[in-house]
Amino acid sequence: MQIKVTINDKLVTWDVEKDEFLADTLRSHGFLSVKKACETSCCGLCTVWVDDKSVLSCSILSLRVHGKKITTIEGVPKEAEEFARILTAEGAEQCGFCSPGFIMNVLAMKNELVNPSENEIIHYLTGNLCRCTGYMGQLRAVKTYLGVVEG
Repeated sequence: MQIKVTINDKLVTWDVEKDEFLADTLRSHGFLSVKKACETSCCGLCTVWVDDKSVLSCSILSLRVHGKKITTIEGVPKEAEEFARILTAEGAEQCGFCSPGFIMNVLAMKNELVNPSENEIIHYLTGNLCRCTGYMGQLRAVKTYLGVVEG
C-alpha cells in the first residue's frame, strides 16, 4: 500500500505493509534517530511528531499517517542542538540512546505548556525512560530550557 506523508517538510510517497508500524517505516527510510527498545510503548525512544503532536511511532500503523506531517529530530536540528547543549551543561547527557525521543518530547512540551510546574514537567515526561541518568540533571536541563520560573 502507498502512503503520502510530509516528513521533515519534504513530501514523500512510501510503500508500506498494512501491519507496519511507523517506527519501522521511518527506520527503513533512514531516520535512524527513531529507535525501538521496549516493544511495549513505554520507553519513549520512538517519539516523533505527527501533525506537531508527540506520538509513539512504535504504536501507530504507518497507514494511519497518510496525508499527515511527520517530524523527527532530523527536522528540528536547531532546537534539538540548543536543548542538547543545555543537557550537556547540566551533566544529564549520558550514552545518548534515549536522547532523540526525549528531546522531541521536551520540544513538544515547550510548544504546549507555559511555565509548567515541576510536577507538570515530570508528568509530561513520565513515558521517557533513561537507563543512564538519575533524571535530576535532565529535570534541571528541562527547567533551564523552558525558562521555568520557580515560585
